[in-house]
Amino acid sequence: MSAEINCMLLDYIQAALRHVELERMEDGRYFGTIPQCPGLWADGDSEEQCRINLRSVLEDWILLKVREGDKMPVINGIDINPQPVHAEAD
Repeated sequence: MSAEINCMLLDYIQAALRHVELERMEDGRYFGTIPQCPGLWADGDSEEQCRINLRSVLEDWILLKVREGDKMPVINGIDINPQPVHAEAD
């Protein structure tokens, strides 16, 4: 993976993690989502553990989206979707 792509992915992950929403459940555990990433959630015994789990789930979610060819949401202006390649005119 090129350094530029790696940097873009890290920026995307960090941007997504700034949108985490946490909720303390009745059993004392934490449930977290990233609203911009439909279907993505995690839980944990503490806020910190929930955030760690969310990051891991987010990384897996991105890989699944890429493998399935699904479009990913643009987060904070960061678009990691494949861009069309245009041929240059002669």
